[in-house]
Amino acid sequence: MSKKKRTFWTFFDSLEGDKVVWIVVLMLIMISIVCLFSSTSRLLTGNQTRLDIVRGQSLIAALGLGLIVLCYNIKNIKVFRWFAKWGALVSMFLLLLLVSRIDTPFIKSIELNGARRILQVGGFQIHVFEVVKVAMVVYMAWALDAIDRKKVKLKVDVKYQKMVYIYAPFVLVTLMVIPGSNTASVFIAGIMFIVILLGGGNLKEMALLALFAFIVIGGCFGIYKISDGKYLERIGTAVSRLTENTDWERIVMESRMGSKDYYDALDEIRQPYSARIAIHEGGIIGKGPGQSTQRYVVPDMSEDYMFSFIIEEYGLLGAIVVIFLYVSLMARGALIVKNCKDDKFAKLTVAGLCVLITGQAFLHMFVNADIGPMTGQTLPLISHGNSAFLCFCLAFGIILSISRTASKPMEKQQEEAEPLMEHHDNINDLDILEKL
Repeated sequence: MSKKKRTFWTFFDSLEGDKVVWIVVLMLIMISIVCLFSSTSRLLTGNQTRLDIVRGQSLIAALGLGLIVLCYNIKNIKVFRWFAKWGALVSMFLLLLLVSRIDTPFIKSIELNGARRILQVGGFQIHVFEVVKVAMVVYMAWALDAIDRKKVKLKVDVKYQKMVYIYAPFVLVTLMVIPGSNTASVFIAGIMFIVILLGGGNLKEMALLALFAFIVIGGCFGIYKISDGKYLERIGTAVSRLTENTDWERIVMESRMGSKDYYDALDEIRQPYSARIAIHEGGIIGKGPGQSTQRYVVPDMSEDYMFSFIIEEYGLLGAIVVIFLYVSLMARGALIVKNCKDDKFAKLTVAGLCVLITGQAFLHMFVNADIGPMTGQTLPLISHGNSAFLCFCLAFGIILSISRTASKPMEKQQEEAEPLMEHHDNINDLDILEKL
């Protein structure tokens, strides 16, 4: 018997794991390369051209795919369990370096726009919060599973184990993120809270945890007020965004063009208004690749406002494709979780990572549509950002690896599913239908 000719499609068919998740990953990566090519010239430095941007993003995409394939080929889930239990320590170590304002020739804490979120390690920048998001989701999945299976080293009552392994890391990480970003701390805490809830968190304990979170927020606000804004400056930024009622548009219209008031007001509305203009001008089919005009107005178009850019160039149809990809990931994640048998770690890891990716994507979209205050959350696997891109690739790699264990039950369910339409093998049946 002759061997079947090896093509791209036979190779893709031979891949294990959830093929829908594979398609989502590849589509998002291709969209990121295409969009970054024409999104903004702010990424260009020196004598660079847009082709250099594509080459750079293609290199990061190749590294990301390599990371996905590496994780995908890890068949023993114990490997992920081992790495997961260090997630909290890694997160707190990186955050400690960040808040301590470390400044050495090899590693440096960088302040950007009044906030510290990036560590410069050699020639590479690490967006610490992106690492923390993925690390803490996987850690929480491990901690909940380990306590449930009595695999933790601390042999005390379960409630004390939860305090040490779950609630203490939750509180410490949240507190250490606040100085750099209020929205990131709320988002990371929210994702961890969801993972704990999915893991069977006690409602009374969860209520106390939520109450403690509110007390922490109140305490941070108190420190900000007492210090007259010298400490926890980001609290002041959050308060101003939530309580802002100044009609900046009216000030722009009424101020003398070229005056300080005019430019101050214009700076306040430039990005959100330009994002709304981009969405409005995109229409149904968009302006076409490379035809965006708002990319010259919004400096963060390739990051915080990528969804607006996609709509401007590719219209509502392009937006629907992007939304469909993230919704598909959430749907397939639910199916993978359902078929992970009794492995609590696998279930919580897949559920938590899918909620993280999809939740951040929709938070980004809401901000772009001017629904809620500015959060600074990027569009996963599409927006510019090397460390964020690689972290989300790691998340996808873990999901795909775990999905391999769930693929056989899922295939069996698909085979046993009833067809949507009756299938007739005999083509002569069509003649019968024509005579009716």
